[in-house]
Amino acid sequence: MIAVTITGVTGRMGRMLARAVAEDTRCELVGATALPDDPWVGKTLREVLPETASDVVVEAQAVDAIARADAVIDFTAPSATREHASLCAQAGATHVIGTTGLEEDDLAHLTACAVHTTIVRAGNFSLGVNLLTVLTRKVAAALGEDFDVEIIEMHHRHKVDAPSGTALMLGEAAAEGRGINLDEMRESGRDGITGERKRGAIGFAALRGGDVVGEHQAIFAGTGERITLGHIASDRMLFARGAVTAAVWGHSQKSGEFDMVDVLGLS
Repeated sequence: MIAVTITGVTGRMGRMLARAVAEDTRCELVGATALPDDPWVGKTLREVLPETASDVVVEAQAVDAIARADAVIDFTAPSATREHASLCAQAGATHVIGTTGLEEDDLAHLTACAVHTTIVRAGNFSLGVNLLTVLTRKVAAALGEDFDVEIIEMHHRHKVDAPSGTALMLGEAAAEGRGINLDEMRESGRDGITGERKRGAIGFAALRGGDVVGEHQAIFAGTGERITLGHIASDRMLFARGAVTAAVWGHSQKSGEFDMVDVLGLS
């Protein structure tokens, strides 16, 4: 069994992660963190999440919770994830990251930390989505620029970043398939008189509403035909279980940066 700490345990994903770790016989839940002003701080998970049957106390400081862990699962915010990455590097704990909205300097910081520990980072921890990513890369390579690529995603009304991490995964996969730089060919949020679509561009559209867990499509539109690859998630627990699998896999790896394609052996 590996010892696992959940950061941001009071969040939507944090609660599911705690449940997923508690139900997984490969893992032992040894730590849980929350913001200092959160009412869960100082209480046991058994009190606030009875289904975990855990006597782990929710802590405001991540240092001790990470120090006692073999692996840390982190679906928080970019600034918090940076701090957690440094602590994981110091403790030698595997760092599983599902945080979205990371900027280039955040990613550079993670790369530096991965010299000292294993980091598994993914925009989505679903098996289906990672298969979709592999297919998107292969289709993009096969079709070339005669087919326009559009990435469409929809999430619940509370999601704060766009495009989603999964949409960016798909866009990166399409760009890799074509051997281009996504940042140079990305088109997002078209509005008004935009002019003709740029040849070779990869477009993104983000929809928000209701309680949608996650829907993604990679559309390849050519002259006279269109190919649509898609995935619909209906249960958020699939992401939590995937992250736990990533933590178990990462614990047996040497230092470095990995993603779910590596975890699932699809690379």
